[in-house]
Amino acid sequence: MTEKRLILMGPPGGGKGTQAKVLQEAYSIVQLSTGDMLRAAVVAGTGVGKQVKAIMDAGNLVSDEIVIGMISERLDVEDCVNGFILDGFPRTLAQAEGLDSMLKEKGIVLDSVVEIRVPDQNLVDRITGRFTCSKCGEGYHDTFKLPIIADSCDSCGNAEFTRRADDHAETVKSRLETYHKQASQLLPFYESTGLLTVVDGDQDMVAVTTEIKRVLDS
Repeated sequence: MTEKRLILMGPPGGGKGTQAKVLQEAYSIVQLSTGDMLRAAVVAGTGVGKQVKAIMDAGNLVSDEIVIGMISERLDVEDCVNGFILDGFPRTLAQAEGLDSMLKEKGIVLDSVVEIRVPDQNLVDRITGRFTCSKCGEGYHDTFKLPIIADSCDSCGNAEFTRRADDHAETVKSRLETYHKQASQLLPFYESTGLLTVVDGDQDMVAVTTEIKRVLDS
């Protein structure tokens, strides 16, 4: 199987996490989330993990250099041999440049950078309507996916549901502003490399997957 190395970008609620999981299975590649990687490095007690733990214990932010070092360590693991999806990184131009340098040192070439793009108002509607079963975590939506029987989870029958505290319209708009500010630096950087493709995320999930696969397979 041809290796696939991808950076997947997209706003909160844009479906990036869902697409990453589908692509991971379709191409037998690894989804690399920097948040998950940080936690795993700390638990594993790697060299980077020990640095991260000390920084977090002191209440400080982990530097770009350390995060890139952690990604570098992770890319050396055998399960990355078929490729990877970088999810949630880079977020800034400095991170993109640092990542680019690290990949070049390893002789690793990115195949594509895909941004899943959805109009902001549609994202606000998507996110503010989300709720989950408090027992099994099954996801629902006020518009797109209500339980078959009202107040009863389809999966486990539980009657209690929860909503994320930060899934309110004003909070969502603030998160979207942050994303657009970051993307305004990253998109021109990757466009200049010829790697960037923008995919319409305002379609059904299967159509979005098909578009991304077309990019990766071209």
